[in-house]
Amino acid sequence: MHPRHLFAYALLPLLLASVSLPAAAQPAPSLAPVIAEVNRHQLPQQALSVALLPLNGPGSASFHNADGIVNPGSVMKVVTTYAALELLGPDYTWHTRLYTDGTLSGDTLNGDLYFVASGDPKLSEERLWLLLRELRGYGIRQITGNLMLDGSVFHIPHGLRHFDDDGNDPSRPFLVEPHGLLTNLNVVRVRARADQRGVHTWIEPPLHGVTLDNQLTRQGGGSCPTRRQLGYQPIPQPDGGTLLRLSGNLPQGCSVDNYLSFLPHAEYTGRLLRALWESLGGSLSGSHRLGQLPERSTLLATSSSSDLASMVRDINKWSNNVMSRQLFLQLGANHRTPQDRDDIAAAKRVIRDWLREKGIEGETLVFDNGSGLSRIERITARQMALLLQQAWHSPYAAELTSSLPLVAMDGTMRRRLRGTELRGEGRIKTGTLNSVRAIAGYARDEQNTTWAVVGIVNHPQAARLESALDVVLQQVRLAPRNRSIATAAR
Repeated sequence: MHPRHLFAYALLPLLLASVSLPAAAQPAPSLAPVIAEVNRHQLPQQALSVALLPLNGPGSASFHNADGIVNPGSVMKVVTTYAALELLGPDYTWHTRLYTDGTLSGDTLNGDLYFVASGDPKLSEERLWLLLRELRGYGIRQITGNLMLDGSVFHIPHGLRHFDDDGNDPSRPFLVEPHGLLTNLNVVRVRARADQRGVHTWIEPPLHGVTLDNQLTRQGGGSCPTRRQLGYQPIPQPDGGTLLRLSGNLPQGCSVDNYLSFLPHAEYTGRLLRALWESLGGSLSGSHRLGQLPERSTLLATSSSSDLASMVRDINKWSNNVMSRQLFLQLGANHRTPQDRDDIAAAKRVIRDWLREKGIEGETLVFDNGSGLSRIERITARQMALLLQQAWHSPYAAELTSSLPLVAMDGTMRRRLRGTELRGEGRIKTGTLNSVRAIAGYARDEQNTTWAVVGIVNHPQAARLESALDVVLQQVRLAPRNRSIATAAR
């Protein structure tokens, strides 16, 4: 063969690759099995919204009721976290500081100690201990004044919209509201173990003024109860403390723990700081109370958070409501103008403006708190898919994508689709309310094309259609098989 012909022959695959296939011949996830699953449960097809977009390979988009305005549940966190990555930056950090308006004399701080919070979404017990240990490292042991708590970082004078939880248990951790003084997610872990000595109980972390009233009885045998089979009753005391009464039966050899939130943020933070200070050998003559930092004060110690990219991972992997709500308020606080009613309004405004710059009009979008723990938040499946498409091309695509749960491996997807070929082939944020089931994220098909995947169910019996959302992911995986005969021959 002539060399010129050889060169032309070598170019042929490149020329063919440059010619796009007809739309009908492109791989496309079939929605017929998804609709069949909806029909099998005898629920209306309009209860389901689906939007599937190919991102980095051949494919045809698939839609079903994609412009229906629906409650997305916790997949709304994808909007909040992506906005935060771009508007605050993945390296954004929070700084919590200790100040005093007093003077130092030997091992004594004569004056008040000011704890100035920054709205840190994940200010843990360990970091607070390290912060106070720094004071002890300076040689300070006794504080003659009060512990003053400054949580003025957020401007929400009108309060927050209350979420009406159907479970009627305000102590459940997922209901914790955001606050400038949020520490340790405002929860305690109550633990109990039955052995030959009886039933031993304790809480983590210990809180100043919080005591346990152990009314648990040990049984000789039987199956171990779940945490909800035991009683937990916080009882305010005349001295300002709290008695937490535990009741129920615990068979020998059983251990049970439960996470509760039963104190207001300022009370929880004040009690936690005092308990940690005492554990370090420190003493405080006064009490803990709210108060803003005075102009003349001296910085004593600082604790800095991990970066925003790490926070986003915690939020999306485990669908942490209060961390997401803190982040939503931070967006408002950092972009607040005099015209904004509060930081909630500021956050809504700045996210809408940001979406508009990306070509996603938000007339039908309804924001409440940015976490999806809401009865009123709204979006369409198409809008969410377009947002995921935009995020795929963002400089911070890796940070957002890696924050989403891996199918059948971790986070809120760890128990879904186990034992299937989809394990690890998708990164999917889930959403769950009593009338909502949702997925949003990225999944790969058999030829390694990545798809933006959105599926949202709104119906009083939404839980029955979680299986239909799994079928959506399965059909994305099988998309390359859905080609025409002509395409296969070609």
